[in-house]
Amino acid sequence: MDTESSPVETVEARAGEAAPERERRASAGGTWRRRLRMFVLILGPGIITANVDNDAGGITTYSLAGAHFGLDLLWTMVPILVALVVTQEVCARMGVVTGKGLSDLIREEYGVKPTFWVMLALVLTNLANTAAEFSGIAAATEIFGVSRYVAVPLSALLVWGLVIRGSNQVVERVFLVACLVYLAYPISGFLAGPEWDEVGHALVVPPARFEPAYLTMMLGLVGTTIAPWMQFYQQASVVEKGIGPEHYAYERWDVIIGCVLAAMVAFFIIIACAATLHTHGIRIEDASDAARALRPLAGPYAAGLFAFGLFNASLFAASVLPLSTAFYVCEAFGWESGVSRQFRAAPQFYGLYTALIVIGAGVVLIPRFPLIPVMFLSQVANGMVLPLVLFFMVRLSSRRDLMGTFANTRAFSLALWTTSAIVSVMTALALAGLLGIW
Repeated sequence: MDTESSPVETVEARAGEAAPERERRASAGGTWRRRLRMFVLILGPGIITANVDNDAGGITTYSLAGAHFGLDLLWTMVPILVALVVTQEVCARMGVVTGKGLSDLIREEYGVKPTFWVMLALVLTNLANTAAEFSGIAAATEIFGVSRYVAVPLSALLVWGLVIRGSNQVVERVFLVACLVYLAYPISGFLAGPEWDEVGHALVVPPARFEPAYLTMMLGLVGTTIAPWMQFYQQASVVEKGIGPEHYAYERWDVIIGCVLAAMVAFFIIIACAATLHTHGIRIEDASDAARALRPLAGPYAAGLFAFGLFNASLFAASVLPLSTAFYVCEAFGWESGVSRQFRAAPQFYGLYTALIVIGAGVVLIPRFPLIPVMFLSQVANGMVLPLVLFFMVRLSSRRDLMGTFANTRAFSLALWTTSAIVSVMTALALAGLLGIW
């Protein structure tokens, strides 16, 4: 949190120096209560954006990583967490300072043509991701004996109605409550009974593995944890909430806490699947397979929590992913957008949101549609699009004429360029592996 005091706090501190001890304690307590109240008011964009990224595709990717590679990929969560905090903090800072969304800034600074191609790549990727979310809903509800032909249409209506009929404040509160359900995964991780000394070793000592499957999975972890849509949604949420530079410190903590919680969920999913499925040589295709396989190995409570967490994450992301897409596409082309606006005032925004939900849910109901490849490859596609988004981010956030004193330090710019370079190299290696070149 920012250590600089506002003028009001400075005056109160000086008054407290001349006051009795009891009055000084009361003044200090009041200051902390005000700060806590302000943080609670600002809370939302960072936590929601980071946690919704633990969606059906993400949970499937983490489950596959743990089941197929054991703890060998656990170390990646440390650099991924650092990169996630940096990228999300930069977007929040740009939203706070400029009062504009990321796609809006890209269009203004680089023109319509680059913006169009970026938006096309993101829309296609998010359409696949939305289908993956409804696939997760179908898989999770079928574990509990509910047909996908009932669960998917009802869920689609629920998420559509929440945004169409709800206000921005109501939608944000619902999303924050949904974040609490992710606690199911740390509990499942503990119930799986891992060897914690092995976990600690795997967290800090990378194995010497360079085969294509390992690198492709590593790219999937990066792509699902630092998805391109997150940067656009985070910045758009900050702008719509009206958070200004004077509250930047609170929003920064919102981002940090959200990123740590998201990484913790991924950490425990990998541990749960490594300690049970990988140890017993059980191969899985998706997260629902992991939930079913956990039952005889870790008990019904771990399996039930894992399945319920999958349903919540899928439903949560099925709301946010189409919403984020509608936000940044409308921003890019200057159309009205925002949950707080009426349908008549923002027809393109609500029309695109509705179309993504209808297509994403409809695809899941097609018999024998290859959902699992779509889910995993959508995460790999995230990793491929990410360097392009990071390029625009680092150029925009480093400009003094745009950001003023909030422009990137050299350390932030270096972290963003390094992340982009690493992901680009991993993308090239993963593509070479998929094409059988090496």
